[in-house]
Amino acid sequence: MSTTSLPAPDHSPRLRDALLAADFTVDGLLDLLGASAYAALARSETVPALRATRGDTTLETLVRLFLLQRPVPAERAGAALPLAQCLADGWLVESGGTTAATEGGTGSGEDGALISATVDVRPYGGPEGEDWFIVSDLGCSVGGASGAIGHGEGVVLGVGGASTTLAGLTVRTPVAKALDVGTGSGIQALHAAQHATTVTATDVNPRALECARLTLALSGAPAAELRQGSLYEPVDGETYDLIVSNPPFVISPAARLTYRDGGMGGDDLCRRLVQETGDRLAEGGYAHFLANWQHVEGEEWQDRLRSWVPRGCDAWIVQREVQDATQYAELWLRDSGDHRADPEAYAARYEAWLDEFEARKTKAVGFGWITLRKSGSERPSVIAEEWPHPVEQPLGETVRAHFERQDYLRAHDDAALLTAHFALAPEVVQEQVGLPGAEDPEHVVLRQNRGMRRATKVDTVAAGFAGVSDGSLSAGRILDAIAQLVGEDPVRLRDRTPQAIRLLVEEGFLVPVAAPPGA
Repeated sequence: MSTTSLPAPDHSPRLRDALLAADFTVDGLLDLLGASAYAALARSETVPALRATRGDTTLETLVRLFLLQRPVPAERAGAALPLAQCLADGWLVESGGTTAATEGGTGSGEDGALISATVDVRPYGGPEGEDWFIVSDLGCSVGGASGAIGHGEGVVLGVGGASTTLAGLTVRTPVAKALDVGTGSGIQALHAAQHATTVTATDVNPRALECARLTLALSGAPAAELRQGSLYEPVDGETYDLIVSNPPFVISPAARLTYRDGGMGGDDLCRRLVQETGDRLAEGGYAHFLANWQHVEGEEWQDRLRSWVPRGCDAWIVQREVQDATQYAELWLRDSGDHRADPEAYAARYEAWLDEFEARKTKAVGFGWITLRKSGSERPSVIAEEWPHPVEQPLGETVRAHFERQDYLRAHDDAALLTAHFALAPEVVQEQVGLPGAEDPEHVVLRQNRGMRRATKVDTVAAGFAGVSDGSLSAGRILDAIAQLVGEDPVRLRDRTPQAIRLLVEEGFLVPVAAPPGA
């Protein structure tokens, strides 16, 4: 566990004002560094940013201090920040040495004390253009390898791809109570604070709770209630309208790193997290998780995940990626920097991972999203699908609409669907595929240009139905007209088409609409 003390949040507003005054924001960094160096920084590559910050402006000083973790002369630090206060609160320390030893020099030609940052402070843009700041351990803003080696098991990471993915998935309707399980640096709690009356954040790592406190304070967000403990233990007996978690989901042979290794066998941590959510979620509430799950010999992964879903909850499970056992082990051995260690130690750890997978008959590991919605229905909708294709974030509205459509379909049998009115979703286009010059296409594809960006092959009846669906006519009347055009028995067409309509509604190609007056 890291023993370095974290700053005190008492004077965070004053530090925030100084950062904003220097344009230490996402937009300010893009302007200073350029797109290439900024993107490299997100990959933990610092050389381009070092080259772009050789001057002595206030913004360059802040980038060197908080993002590149390079000492700067006290005079420059004092010009950029309330230096005495930052030193007293622990954001900065005198690092020893003189300006003559700094990389790139100072341009002043004079020796003096050097100042270093104690934490990584990274600008982060909120969904409405807010200027936020994420606080994490030095060297751990976006990846685990360097930080894990330097800090040990209690390292606190900043914002990575998983964090932003989860934030984009979350349904952002106003709620009374939100819970962030395993908060880490506090990014999910920060998002939740924008639309929840109260936010509770938990973590087994007390250092993570302190980083979350700093993230909220430095971002100007309301404070969260912080509780230490594993999974739902700190909130026993309480319910929430929104639950989010980017848990330590890595399936590993040992709990070496708190930020990623759950310390339970196989995918038990993710299973427990999902299963126990049923008792913590208020009626109508949403829960969003990132997770890893085992692909076990002789078992369908969909069946495994469906067994996790608690009673009374609808679920939408999306598998985004699958890696075989060797790929998975190598990914996380690189994450912790083991590939840079002694070759024999690396080989021994690799063997331990493969032994663990072999013992559990795990042939591969899946990664994806799990969303629950407390519906209380006796006929829950549980959909588990594989979707490795590109999507358009944020997906929160897409997720909310998905569950609303499940409610609609659950309440409408085939006969009711034929009396209902539908409209083609505005982002859907039609593609016809066939040989050049052919009179008729080989098949027709409906494609979404937003959200999940789905594509589905349809027959001519379904394509015609979708094409004329504008809400003015009921589904039955449209089918009768199509039957007349194609010379088919309208009764048979009505009998066989509702299942196709149901699928198009389920996947978001058709949207139920109210019947027009007098319809």
